[in-house]
Amino acid sequence: MALYFELKDHVARVTIDRPDRMNAVDAATHKELEGIWDQVERDSSIRCVVLTGAGDKAFCAGANLKDRNGPTGVDYWSSFSFGGISLRSGLNTPIIARVNGVALGGGMEMVLGCDIVIAAETAQFGLPEARIGRVPLDGGMNMLQRLIPRNVANGVMMAGRMLGAAEMHAYGLVNAVVPLSDLDAEVDRWVQDVLACAPLSVRAIKAL
Repeated sequence: MALYFELKDHVARVTIDRPDRMNAVDAATHKELEGIWDQVERDSSIRCVVLTGAGDKAFCAGANLKDRNGPTGVDYWSSFSFGGISLRSGLNTPIIARVNGVALGGGMEMVLGCDIVIAAETAQFGLPEARIGRVPLDGGMNMLQRLIPRNVANGVMMAGRMLGAAEMHAYGLVNAVVPLSDLDAEVDRWVQDVLACAPLSVRAIKAL
C-alpha cells in the first residue's frame, strides 16, 4: 500500500507513503486516493481531513513520470483530478494540507485543492510542468492565479520558478509557517479549531 489512512475522533489522516519516490503519485496510488475521498464524501462523521506526505523532504513531488499506466488524451481531460482531490467537487469536508517538504506539479495542485495549508519553513511550491513539455491541467492554471497575484502565478507556471513557504504565506496561499519540528503541533491546533466549529456550518461554508 502506498497510503496510510487513519480515522480517529472525527479526523481522517491521509499520508502518501512513498518517501523513496518523494511521494510521487503513480496510477495505483491515485486509485487508492480516489477511494479514500469517496469514503470521506460518504461519511458525515468525518469532520476534518489532514493530507500529507511521509518523511521530511516531500509533501508530494507530483506524478511519477516513469508510470506508463496513467490516463492520457481524452480520458485525462474528461475525468482526471490529480490525487482524486485537485479538481474534486462534492466533497464538503474541510481538508488541511500538512506541507512537510516540496509540493511540485500535481502535488502543488493537491495543495490548491485543500482548504487550509500549514507548511514547514523548508517547504517549497512549484508547477514545473512547462519545463518538461507539459501543462498544469489539474487545477494549477485555473486556481493558482485566483489565490495569489496573477503575475506571481505566471512566474511559477511560465518560468517554472519555485516559491518558499514564507513567500506563499505572504501571498496568502499558506495559512501558517512553522519549523518542521513544530508542524504537527500547529496542524493539530488548526484541527481543533475546525472541530470547535459547528460541523453543518463548516460543511455549508465549503459547499458554497
